Formats: sequence, C-alpha cells, structure tokens
Amino acid sequence: MADRIEFSRKTKAAIIARAAGKCEACEAVLKPGEGEVDHILPCALGGEPTVANGRLICRVCHAEKTANDIRRIRKADRARDKATGAIAPKQKLKSAGFPVSEKAARRTPKPSLPYRPLYREEQP
Repeated sequence: MADRIEFSRKTKAAIIARAAGKCEACEAVLKPGEGEVDHILPCALGGEPTVANGRLICRVCHAEKTANDIRRIRKADRARDKATGAIAPKQKLKSAGFPVSEKAARRTPKPSLPYRPLYREEQP
C-alpha cells in the first residue's frame, strides 16, 4: 500500500484560492483556516498530489469522504489479494469422488415408475 503523499504549500494555496472560501463538496461558507485540503482520489488508489486532484472541504464532508475512501481502499485490497491468490477461495474444491466398487458396479438400477399424467380429464 502506498504511503500518503501530502500536498505542497504551493499546491495547497492554489486549491484554497480556487475554493474562494467555500466547501467544494457542500458549498458551505468556511472561515479562514476552517477547511481541509483533501485528495479527490486517495493516494492509496493512485491519486497524485496535484491541484486537479485536490479540493477544499469542510470537516463534516471530509469525515464522510474519508469513511467512504476507507471502504473503497479495503475493497481494492481484497480484489488485489483475491487476484494474486493471497486469499483462499471461500468454496472448497470438489473432489473427483471415490472409485466405484465392483459391488456397486454390478448393482442393477431401480425400475422406473410408469407414466402418470399431470392432470385428469373431467368425466361427464
């Protein structure tokens, strides 16, 4: 898993200037120093610390997005582990079965039942 890469001061300043004092997720007006600069696509999922991948959001939106990001990262981890074979499959492999004994091979099959109609015709 990749370590988190922080935004540079210059990049943070550009993101804050672009936001113009509003949360870019919910449009709430933010006081100076109240917003948090966040990655749109997390570093763990391949996001880069660029102006295009950053946005200024309020603490409430940041908490919601972080919880969602954690779920997405864990899902990606599980998919990667499954693809690489690190996680064992949930289903057991089906065996070929035991060889048929001679006694079972000589056994005659049960006779089938006679044909039986599914419905009866009405009698007058």
